[in-house]
Amino acid sequence: MKYLAMNELGLADQEGSCWGRMGRKRTSYDDTVGYKSKNLHAERRRREKLSNRLLTLRALVPIITNMNKGTIIEDAITYIQELKKNVEALTDMLQEMEASSSEEEFKTRVNEIDASEEMKLCGIKEDVQVTNIEGDKLWIKIILEKKRGGFARLMEKMACFGLELIDSNVTTSKGAMLVTACVEGAFGDTLTVQQTKELLTQIIKGI
Repeated sequence: MKYLAMNELGLADQEGSCWGRMGRKRTSYDDTVGYKSKNLHAERRRREKLSNRLLTLRALVPIITNMNKGTIIEDAITYIQELKKNVEALTDMLQEMEASSSEEEFKTRVNEIDASEEMKLCGIKEDVQVTNIEGDKLWIKIILEKKRGGFARLMEKMACFGLELIDSNVTTSKGAMLVTACVEGAFGDTLTVQQTKELLTQIIKGI
């Protein structure tokens, strides 16, 4: 009986150690459970972010041969490479156009310089002569430096100032351009010789 009581006492001690005070069962907390849970959430967020970015990439690439991740990335790389080739081709074309334009402008500038020097060597100076010939009609003679588009600009400016050409003749020689014409007021205005000469002198200086 004494041995049995001691065994029961020992059992009671073991049970007490398991249940603890107030009869509550003791539980041990495993830290790895919370750590794994955090890792799962982080992995889920990473996959969602990757999926969203792949969807965005798929929307930007016009041709997608397959909807799996690997194919989307391969198609995107191919598309970017094609865009890069197009950019390089357009850049080369633009550079050629700029070089051609610069060369043409240089040649035009050289020709204008040559024309100016030729006029000086030949003793030709810019000049404006105006003579009244009949009623409101005037005869004009203009000598100016030969420039590309110079005659077109002259006609444009004369029209802006109300001078209408009835008959005109243009010749070029020795770096100079000679313009002769009959003019009258485009709006029925009376043109005086002095005013017309001053106006034409002002116009050719701005060409």
